[in-house]
Amino acid sequence: MNQPRIDGLRSIELGVRDLQKSADFYRRVWALEDVSADGDTIHLRGTSRDHHVVTLRERPRASMLAVHFSAPDRAAIDALHAKAKAMGAMIDDAPSALPKSEGGGYGFRVTSPDGHPLCISADVAQHAEAIDDRSRPTKLTHVVLNSAEIEKQTAFFVDVLGFKWSDSTVMMDFVRCCSDHHSVAIARGNGPSLNHMAYEMPNIDGLMRGAGRVRKSGYEILWGVGRHGPGSNVFSYFVEPNGFVTEYTTEVDQVGDNYVGHDGKWWMEQNVFPCRWNMAGVPSPFTRKAMSGELLEEENKRCEEIMAQALGR
Repeated sequence: MNQPRIDGLRSIELGVRDLQKSADFYRRVWALEDVSADGDTIHLRGTSRDHHVVTLRERPRASMLAVHFSAPDRAAIDALHAKAKAMGAMIDDAPSALPKSEGGGYGFRVTSPDGHPLCISADVAQHAEAIDDRSRPTKLTHVVLNSAEIEKQTAFFVDVLGFKWSDSTVMMDFVRCCSDHHSVAIARGNGPSLNHMAYEMPNIDGLMRGAGRVRKSGYEILWGVGRHGPGSNVFSYFVEPNGFVTEYTTEVDQVGDNYVGHDGKWWMEQNVFPCRWNMAGVPSPFTRKAMSGELLEEENKRCEEIMAQALGR
C-alpha cells in the first residue's frame, strides 16, 4: 500500500510590518502579481498556474507564518493528518475547508519538531492560464529552514510527510517531495527560523534579467550569481525590505527514485563549495547573519524600539 505523502511545495506565508511597502517590493521588484486581498492580507502569484506563491499578512513583527505544501487529494490529506497525529506531531485542528480568498481547497496545519509552522492542502484552485515571461518567477521552488535539531527535522519530513532524502552536507540536509532535487533544506542553526526562500526562474537568461531588475531597483545581490553543489541550481540572493533572504534560482537537478544521495564527507571531497563555477565567493558575514535570522530579529527589535519611543515609553 502506498504511503500518503506531500507532492509539492505550494507557497510561503509571511508576517510583514508594513503590508503596502512589502507588497510594492513583491509586485514591482520581485515581479509577482496580485491574486486577492482581504483586510491585512495580500496573496501574490508567479507565472505558473498555481493560485499564489506568497501570502503577506501585516503583523507587529516580521516572521515566517507557514510553509504551504500540496497533497494529491483529500484522501491523502486525511491520511497525512492521521499519520502525523499518530506519530505525535503538533496539529492545530482536523482537516477542513480553506478560505476561498486563498484558493479554497481542503487541508490542515501542523508544526515540525523544531517549531516550524506548515500547512498541507489539496484541491486548491489554479489559474486558467500561465503567464509567458521568462524574467519573472514561475513558482516557489524551495525553502531552507534553520533548525537546532536537524536530525529530528529531517526525520519528520521523511517519516511523517513522505519526503525523500536527497543529500547532506556539513551544513544542511536536502529533502524532496517532487522531481526537484530539494523542496526543503534544513540548515544547522538556531531554529526555528527561515534561512531563505527560493523562486524558480525559467532559465539562466530569465534569472539574469530578473536579478538585473532587482539590482536596478536598489537591492544589491547578497550572494551570487553562482551554481550550488547539491542540486546544481544557479543562485542569486537578495534581502527584501523586512529582512527575509529571497533567492532567484534555476536549473535545479531533476531526480527520480533511482537518485543516489551522498553525505557531507563526499560533498566536501568534491570541492564544489561555495560555487561549482568558482566565481560567487564565500557568503559574507552579513549574508550569514541574514540567513541565520539574526538580521530579521534585529529589524524587529529596531522597529519595536522606535514604536516605544513614539509612544513615550
